[in-house]
Amino acid sequence: MRITQGTFSFLPDLTDEEIGLQIDYALRQGWACSVEFTDDPHPRNTYWEMWGLPMFDLRDQAGVMQEVRACRTTYPNHYIKVNAFDSTRTFETMRMSFIVNRPAEEPGFRLMRTEGKGRSQHYSVTGYASNQPAGERYGAKG
Repeated sequence: MRITQGTFSFLPDLTDEEIGLQIDYALRQGWACSVEFTDDPHPRNTYWEMWGLPMFDLRDQAGVMQEVRACRTTYPNHYIKVNAFDSTRTFETMRMSFIVNRPAEEPGFRLMRTEGKGRSQHYSVTGYASNQPAGERYGAKG
C-alpha cells in the first residue's frame, strides 16, 4: 500500500531534480522550507519529527536539498517530506508538502470495526507498522 499524503502523492516518486524544481518554486513564492520525518505515517499523525529548524532565510534550493540528503542518510527507512510554509500575514500556513523518501516496503493500514451501543458501528485505522517499536518499523534501524 502506497501512502498518499500531501502534494503529488498520487504521482510516481519525484526525482531529486524534480524535488529541486518544486523547492525552487516554493522559494520563489517566498515560502520557507523545512524537512520532517516519521516512521508512523498514520493519516492523523500530522506532527512529524523536524529535521533541523525551518529554513526561513534560505533562498537557494541547494541548501534544502542538502538537508533532505542528510535526513535520508540518517533515516533511510523512514518517510521524509519537504514542507513549504507561507508566513505572509493572513495566510501563515503550509502551502505545499510532499514526500521525498519512503521505505522500500509500505505495509499499509488495517480497518478496525467495533460494534457499539445500539448496534452502531465504530471504525478506526491502525498502521501495521505500529506493531513494531518506533525506529524498527521499516526494516533496518535508523
